[in-house]
Amino acid sequence: MNALLALEDGTIFRGEFFGAPVESSGEICFNTSMTGYQEILTDPSYRGQIVTMTYPLIGNYGVNELDVESNSPQVRGFVIEELSPVASSWRANTPLADWMLKHGITGIQGIDTRALTKRLRTSGAMRASIVPASVGEEAAVAKARAAVYDGVDFVQEVTIAQPKDWDVEGLTSGTWAMASHSAPDHKKDDAGNHFLPVADPVRRIVAYDFGVKTNILRLLRFHGFAVHVVPAKTPAADVLALNPDGVFLSNGPGDPEALHYAHEAVRQIVGKKPLFGICLGHQVLALALGGKTFKLKFGHRGANQPVQDLRTGKVAITSQNHGYAVDPDSLPSDVEVTHINLNDGTVAGLRHKSEPAFSVQYHPEASPGPHDAGEFFGEFAKEIDARLKKG
Repeated sequence: MNALLALEDGTIFRGEFFGAPVESSGEICFNTSMTGYQEILTDPSYRGQIVTMTYPLIGNYGVNELDVESNSPQVRGFVIEELSPVASSWRANTPLADWMLKHGITGIQGIDTRALTKRLRTSGAMRASIVPASVGEEAAVAKARAAVYDGVDFVQEVTIAQPKDWDVEGLTSGTWAMASHSAPDHKKDDAGNHFLPVADPVRRIVAYDFGVKTNILRLLRFHGFAVHVVPAKTPAADVLALNPDGVFLSNGPGDPEALHYAHEAVRQIVGKKPLFGICLGHQVLALALGGKTFKLKFGHRGANQPVQDLRTGKVAITSQNHGYAVDPDSLPSDVEVTHINLNDGTVAGLRHKSEPAFSVQYHPEASPGPHDAGEFFGEFAKEIDARLKKG
């Protein structure tokens, strides 16, 4: 079925539906990663957004049920140049288009995604709609302009409803192993996947779920944390009553300044428990400490963002997915910028100078990669251990 992609500035792209042939609208953004499309589609940080991939061929390795970041797709729509007619991977459970149809997610192919990306880089983030071609160009643009994104609390659409403990038995947080190489100590899930064993946890933390990616929880457990996940609006008093060794602030979607409840909760936890934040959690920590955030022109979304540690000079290639950033001039004197994005100089990491609280704008848990920044889970463990040693 022929389809239209309309931008709020009146730009029209013509293509064909794949997945679910339904109307959809939201803020459109682009991702420059060459792989990892199913992790992107299931990342809760994309709630409310239509995602376009700059890499031209998508779907070539299908979809499997293990390499996902949440239980279902989170995007409003998916824009690509060409859908692979073959899903060629022995791990694939289903072709991409069939999986999107099952979950009611619309896609449009046949789009010049490089031209679309250039448009977004020049004009900045825009709202968009994907509709059947029969709707007409004028109506399609009107639907794009009617979409709402800025200022919306999308976190409430993706956070858990009730607290839960993550992978208590360490079943799925270990390194994946081929079944043909199975050993007596391997863990096995219901789907028959094999995992290397993980050590028993030695630290207890509470993780605020603002839209947490599954791989973050896996790696926290892998690094020796027993993780108790709580809803985004959990009061600080409830978290402190659990007396955790530390508190983690997750990634998530949307405008960080809309999350006043999160700012207040974190403000009450700073100084009482070690804190570590990733992506939206980084922005929430900055706001709780007295800083401000602003919207980027077109965001940072891809797996090749260079970041420099200002303390050591070391440069890491990182995976990022965010449309907002911390204003460095707004940070109080007791907060230091520790990392910067080398593409545009924006804040990529910060730390409180006297309290055990730090955060990064990028993703150390990146799946499928890169893995240059994985040391932050160990750094969080060291912060907690130092705090426990002091009593």
